[in-house]
Amino acid sequence: MSADRPETDDPADDPGVGVNRYSGEESEAPEGRSLTLRADGDRGQSLAEQTALLYYRMTWRMPLHRLRLSGKLPLRLLAVPVDPVDGDRVQGTAVRAGHFLFRGLKKKLEGIDFAELKLPPAFEDYVHRFEWLRDLDTAASRDQALPVAEKLMEAWLDANGKKVRQPAWRPDNCGWRLLIWASHAPLILSSSDLIYRSKVLNNIARTARHLDRTADKATSSLGRLVAWSGVVAASLLIPEGRVRRIVGEAGLEKAMGEFFYADGGSVSRSPLNQMDAVILLSMLKQVYLARDEDAPEFLENALAQAVPPLTGLTHFDGSMGNWQGGGATSVKQVEQVIEASGIRARPLRQARDWGYQRVSSGRSVLILDAAPPPIARMAVAGCASTLAFEMSNGDNRIIGNCGGAGLVGATIPASLARGLRTTAAHSTLCIDNSNSTSILPDGKLGRGVNEVELFRRDVENATRLEASHDGYAKRFGLVHKRLLLMRSDGLELRGEDMLIPDGKKRRRKKKDVEYALRFHLGPDIESDLISDGKGVLLRLKDGNLWQFRSTGGEIILEDSVWVDGMGIPHSVMQMVITDTVGSGGGATGWLLKHMG
Repeated sequence: MSADRPETDDPADDPGVGVNRYSGEESEAPEGRSLTLRADGDRGQSLAEQTALLYYRMTWRMPLHRLRLSGKLPLRLLAVPVDPVDGDRVQGTAVRAGHFLFRGLKKKLEGIDFAELKLPPAFEDYVHRFEWLRDLDTAASRDQALPVAEKLMEAWLDANGKKVRQPAWRPDNCGWRLLIWASHAPLILSSSDLIYRSKVLNNIARTARHLDRTADKATSSLGRLVAWSGVVAASLLIPEGRVRRIVGEAGLEKAMGEFFYADGGSVSRSPLNQMDAVILLSMLKQVYLARDEDAPEFLENALAQAVPPLTGLTHFDGSMGNWQGGGATSVKQVEQVIEASGIRARPLRQARDWGYQRVSSGRSVLILDAAPPPIARMAVAGCASTLAFEMSNGDNRIIGNCGGAGLVGATIPASLARGLRTTAAHSTLCIDNSNSTSILPDGKLGRGVNEVELFRRDVENATRLEASHDGYAKRFGLVHKRLLLMRSDGLELRGEDMLIPDGKKRRRKKKDVEYALRFHLGPDIESDLISDGKGVLLRLKDGNLWQFRSTGGEIILEDSVWVDGMGIPHSVMQMVITDTVGSGGGATGWLLKHMG
């Protein structure tokens, strides 16, 4: 690679289109949410921003820049920001012991080829982003970590430092890597070897230049957010960054508009993505603090808006629900992310764009998925979960979803992850064992739910949620409507699931079709069928007794799985009510009640 020429661009991303969250169809986005179509030479920037960027790129070919790259004018970091998030001690200890550890998978460090890791994509990203550096810093003292970090750093630079290859130089990996390198600079820049230090610093500068050209070409909205955050961080941490900062902050603000809905939730509807975004912006805020600079108002506002939707998916004990590929993230991890953000706000109860409804009554919490799945190009591990719900009481997860489709690793193979994305893996209604939104062979989401109608109101001593979706309308001529009524003390939840003719004449292959209502139980719950076959006694781990009853078909108990935040599946049970429905539709009522 020529020292005075910027790296090769990655393939350009397709221009974005908006999405109507109420209809689920691709359309023009609401005002202020539009992803502008643009020509290749105009990334949606103003004339002043384009001029500034052009000037900045011209400086790469000037003698001063060549002198810096040759080492005659030494590069340096202007500050070392604090990493607001702790690493994983177990994974950090593994690095000290001689292997990378990620979701149960191991990779020996001896003889490792950083150019050809041959690992699952998420594991490779973990390595190339240097997230293991955070883990190592958490698990070891400076003296213990230094030789390990420097050895691995030099090996990575030898393999990837001068050659742009994927996925090491993918824009999002570059953005994360630059932020983590800066936050843990003492582990990689304390050597007295001037040649090694020069290699590290020059690669930091090269990474920044690569991001200048490729940040807007990242293939996901989160990727663009990460990449532009890396550009802004570089402008603050590398000398002569004034023009880069102007361009970077403009790109970052635009990327935030693409990633976040107006209510602060991510367009992917994924809690995993939402947590990553909060961590990312918290790290970038620390870069400003390290330089004694005020973070721009749009960054502060984005953080303030991003936390309430995230905590809106937490249960009474503070742990995260299992939604859109995420597992039941632990209380400790959620609290750490919130603390890193510095934001204290109540959980968001109603989020029409983000798509989740939260009801908190007494010691009980109910969460409902009341929106279409994310559109295919925005999804991470998109699930056909529309109108699924979770309910907890105190520290007990009573009704949940399987979760974990986005946590592929040693304990969740890709084949299981695909099953965890289906409608049957969620506590909702499923017709003819089919998904409400199709999951295509390539893993993308296909046709299904286009529109969700929602009505929420407080009634006497209760909160009422009424929602419906059209995911089965084209195939079966039926609309699924769910009614939930949570008592104000949280000790009773009444529900009714209805299949209503959609009002259009359609030919159906079968006169009657079978449907199943599934209620996946949480961990550590003992379940016993009542003799009449229409009730189940549930004994929770704290000794409390609940009863579930059906007014429709008989209940059966089947095996199920529940995935925690570490990607580890646990064997649980599920209550299943099956029945048939004709062209005129039908309904099944049910009750979940505390018995003492």
